Parts: sequence; structure tokens; C-alpha cells
Amino acid sequence: MNSDNGLLATQDIRLIVTGGGTGGHTYPALTTVNALRARLAQGGFSLDVKWVGAEDSLESRVAASNGIPFEAVATGKLRRAGNPLKMISPANVRDMTNVPRGAAQACSLISDFAPDVVLATGGYVAVPVGLAAKFARRPLVVHEQTVRLGLANKVLARTAARVAVSAESTVELLPDGARDYAVVTGNPVRPEIFEGRSDRAVQALGFTGHDPGRPTVYVTGGAQGSKQINDTVGALLPWLLARANVVHQCGASHLEPLREAARELPQGLAERYHLTDFVGPELPDVLALADVVVSRSGAGTIAELTALGKASVLVPLATSAGDEQRHNAEHLQGSGAAAALVSEVGPDTLRQAAEPLLADPVRRTRMAERAREHGRPDAADRLVDVVLSAARQ
Repeated sequence: MNSDNGLLATQDIRLIVTGGGTGGHTYPALTTVNALRARLAQGGFSLDVKWVGAEDSLESRVAASNGIPFEAVATGKLRRAGNPLKMISPANVRDMTNVPRGAAQACSLISDFAPDVVLATGGYVAVPVGLAAKFARRPLVVHEQTVRLGLANKVLARTAARVAVSAESTVELLPDGARDYAVVTGNPVRPEIFEGRSDRAVQALGFTGHDPGRPTVYVTGGAQGSKQINDTVGALLPWLLARANVVHQCGASHLEPLREAARELPQGLAERYHLTDFVGPELPDVLALADVVVSRSGAGTIAELTALGKASVLVPLATSAGDEQRHNAEHLQGSGAAAALVSEVGPDTLRQAAEPLLADPVRRTRMAERAREHGRPDAADRLVDVVLSAARQ
């Protein structure tokens, strides 16, 4: 189904996209919409798109900021528990009654909009919209970003025309019938990620103490930062800075304590430490500069690190839904594509994971190459192929 240029567009497309709650569901959807619009424009066709999601949500804000019409539907959240009996809670019962209401709202939206295809990227809001697509006999494409199969997508996979997954191993987790129409596309990443330049990063950050003769470590816990990662790196800073430059994106609420700690660094080390609360448009350049990345292991992060081919030390978020971050990290570690701190996180374990990468450029390069083997930089185009194929059914 995939050619060098992807499937040719042969018609205008009406698309409903649904998914959200987190950036891991929302941004791959946005990237795919933009890639689909560009593909259609190349053939002289247009995209009429509507995003359906939860009210006052991340997806509603992302849609608005990108000029995509948005409609809200009711949605319910299933709060998981180790004991199945504890899942029968008042909050779960109340929220799950929203699913049929949301499905009725979504049926009305789909009837009015008459999409050629519906794309669902996961999150609880995707369930009523995906079910409504089935009721309305509109082709549904489900995309799974993680190595494991999310609960919403597990429900929708049985009703989909196509299921797109990010890893070969995910196919085995699909319901039996869904495996026949599964396609491995990878997880779409923003195209600007591939346009980074290391020389621009040093200038954009104002990193005057950067030593080009040493490797650079980029530390991030996501936009809000991670206390666990910040505390671990903070305790290891003198050791790290003796071996590398460090760019540390810590989150606004963690900035001052780390700034205080940085003031205690001896001269000769402090210059190689750049602390910032947030990395914005310069992120592609910072990633181009980084030789080793210390980060969480969410699906979006994994997609970017593997598409770029970056050596990394992954610190999974223990509370991630379905323990997906641990599965992501172990999946890469198992093939030498990353180091992962999955049992114990602390300065000693981080040092043990980082030291071989900082001391041995050959080992670092080997890990980066293995990471790239897992990457799918053309994931957005592959998913556009799947969407176009489903729209032609």
C-alpha cells in the first residue's frame, strides 16, 4: 500500500478526527491531519475536517490554535484498579453513563457532517465517536501510539476498517479479527523535529559555556518537568558535568531549587550546565545538539527519539496508564536501543546507565543506530495512506 510518494489523492476528503486527553493522543492526530491536508493539496484536492473531543480539553485547545473546527461530546473515564470489584465505583458508574450519551451526540455529528472516514487516536473520548462511526457505517481508522494496546483502542479495534499500530509487537495484542487489517505505520511526529541544527541550539539557548569537545546530555521530564528526574540529575550534577555539557529542562515549578543548587557548582563545571524551565520552538535544535537524552518514555517521546536515532536513558513514569511507559522503555532496552531505569531510580542507577554512553562514543553511536532501527520518520505519511485507503472503501 505504501509507495515512495504514498497513495495519490483522487478526491476531496471529509474527515472526522477524534482522540485526546493527553498530548500522546492529540499531537499524532494533529500531525496526521496536517500531512493529509498537504497530500490532498498536492493533487489539487481539499480536506474538510472536524475534530470531536471532550469539552475544555487539550484537544479542544490544540484544534482551536490550528484553525480546526471542534465539537464536544460527553465522555466517560474508566478508573482502573488491581481488584476488579473496586472498579465498580460511583465515579466509574457515573462516568460510564456518559458513553451512550456521547455516542448519541457523535451519531448526530457524523450524520450531519457525513465524513468519508473517521480517524481515532485513542483516549476515552474516542470510544463514543468510534462506536458512532460503526453505527453510521463510516470507515473507522484506529491508531495506537504505544507498544501496548490502550483500553479505548482495544474496544474500537473490533469495529475498525483499519488498525494502525506503532510497533510489530502490538499486532499480537489485537483482537483476533483485527489482526487481519492491522498496518504498522509507526507513530507520527512533527516534521519540524527533523529540521534541527546543533549550532542553532547553542545560540538559541545562550549556552555560552558549551564545550564542543564534550558530549551533550539533554535532560527533560516533559513540559511540566519531573521531580523524580530533576532530583536524580541534581544529585549527580558534579559527576555529569565533569564528563558532559548538560541542558536541563526542569519545568517552571522546579526551577528555583535547581537554580540554588547550581550556584554551589564549582567553577569549571557550572559553565557547562544550562538550566531552563521550558524548551519551546528551539526543541528540534536542542535534540540535534544532544548526544544522550535522559527522559520519560511516553509514546511521543519514544517516536521522536527513535525517528532521530538518539541514545537515551529512559525513566518511565510509574503511574502511566496501563504501565505503558515501562513497556515502551523495556521494549527499546531489550534490543539495545536505549538504557532504562525500570526497577530503581536514583543517582547510582543513572550513573551506571549513563557512564558507558558518555565514556565510549562508539557505544553511544551503536545505541543511536539501534534506536533509529525502531524509528519510523515517515509514520505520518504511512498513516495518511491508511486513511486514504479506508476513505475509498
